Amino acid sequence: MNRIKLPLFVLLSVFLLPFSLYAQSGRKTAEPKQTKTEPAKTEDNSVNESQVKPGGETVEGDVIRFDTSLVTVPVSVMDRYGRYVPLLRREQFRLLENGVEQKIAYFATTDSPFSVVLLIDTSGSTQFRLEDIHKAAIDFVDKLKATDSVMVMSFDDRIEVQCKATTDREVISKAIHRTRTGGGTRLYDAVDDILKKQLATIPGRKAVVLFTDGVDTTSHRATYDSTVRLAEESDAPIYSVDYDTSGMNSIYGGGGIPIPGGRGTILGLPLPTPGIPGTTSGSNPGDYRRAVRYLHALSDTTGGRFYSGDSLFGIAQAFTWIAEELGRQYSLGYYPTLAGKDGERRQIKVKVTESDLVVKARDSYIYSEKAKKFTQVTRIN
Repeated sequence: MNRIKLPLFVLLSVFLLPFSLYAQSGRKTAEPKQTKTEPAKTEDNSVNESQVKPGGETVEGDVIRFDTSLVTVPVSVMDRYGRYVPLLRREQFRLLENGVEQKIAYFATTDSPFSVVLLIDTSGSTQFRLEDIHKAAIDFVDKLKATDSVMVMSFDDRIEVQCKATTDREVISKAIHRTRTGGGTRLYDAVDDILKKQLATIPGRKAVVLFTDGVDTTSHRATYDSTVRLAEESDAPIYSVDYDTSGMNSIYGGGGIPIPGGRGTILGLPLPTPGIPGTTSGSNPGDYRRAVRYLHALSDTTGGRFYSGDSLFGIAQAFTWIAEELGRQYSLGYYPTLAGKDGERRQIKVKVTESDLVVKARDSYIYSEKAKKFTQVTRIN
């Protein structure tokens, strides 16, 4: 009986083999599940516009080119009374580089999510005001939109990332409270780290809020000039909040409103000498004058703003104004019609079609070959 079964089994196997091979050759292999949709690229390494998700950001033209650097310009628009103007459209803006009008290839509305790098000075001079600094920083985060992300960094003689960019307010609050007073002030090194490394990890609209008493004491990698140069190449505005940790605040009455772009308070209180918030151990008035010039340079070259808060109330008011401006800021991007040379300075002019509106934007930038890789990596999500 077994002798009969064996030949039958062999014959049946041979008979069914072609059907098995046919079924295997016709089967479609399961595609791996994609966690992120990538835009379809054309033959010239461009990205088809139809594949790009808007999300408050729009792209002009048939393709987004990757062969030149996208220049991004944060823009605030106000009416004659100083009120921010929302709901403007792409076609209401004009953008010129060196006097030549540019095609706006990228446009983000005021509703687009924003990412803020909050850089907190925790050097030794902050020892008796750290609790106030924590409160002011957390109040600032609370004023941002729920969809806005925050990265928290601190610096003294160390530079530490307390948390990566996140919308989780509890994580951000714990990160701020983790900051502790240290030794020296590596201000230049911290700014260098942000401009060279941290901003490249954050896509979309972004800004830096620098909270410091101003005087660098222990940087060993970067300098005043090198970081200002990096700032000119960056596409993120820097908002500097200069606070006084000298203990001299009481002579000014401990209150008042900070002057955007200048030191001191108003509303009837006396104004201290510009650029001299007092003195601390190891610092002198000349150091503070240099510090204020430096913070102005960072803000002015990037299209941000400098604030001086000589009291907790003044600091809180400065943060309120920064949060308000970030929440009402547009972002324009263009590909220069003429290729740039590394290190070349180019003038920027942004206009709107309505003559009674005021536009605030950076007026120049430094073209950098290094920016090409940055925009290619972070332009589209």
